[in-house]
Amino acid sequence: MKVTYRVSDKGNSGINYRSKTVTGNVFALQGYQADIDGHNQWSGQNYEERGRTFLALRGQAMQFETAKSPVKMATIGNEVVLIKNINSDWNEYHLIVKGNLMMHIINGQLMSLIMDDDTKNNALEGFLGVQVHVGPPMKIEYKNFKIKYL
Repeated sequence: MKVTYRVSDKGNSGINYRSKTVTGNVFALQGYQADIDGHNQWSGQNYEERGRTFLALRGQAMQFETAKSPVKMATIGNEVVLIKNINSDWNEYHLIVKGNLMMHIINGQLMSLIMDDDTKNNALEGFLGVQVHVGPPMKIEYKNFKIKYL
């Protein structure tokens, strides 16, 4: 999937994928999330909303297996250098999600990668959605969604 996004300075959002609905809250999803925020504290990371929390921070390639601790497979790059690839205006988020592999790419730069072989907790299908956090006033804009099934 590719999408262009822009977020205000205090914005905090994300793209949820392979998610399931949350009982009792029609506007909430549980599952993988490609993080986006205006200060680039979280942008590019893989976070599991209402689940295992941070799966891969920016600059990490992580592997998950059932009943084992996560393993850091590699360092993708220095976080300070990776942040320089994120603009204060429009950015392109590219998500490559196939089988157990999930890659978060912003403006052509790989930001995080996970291999999720945790059959107890992973998801191979689900809903796609966009998130806006509660908190200070913010603006998040998306355009040009492109989805290709692999």
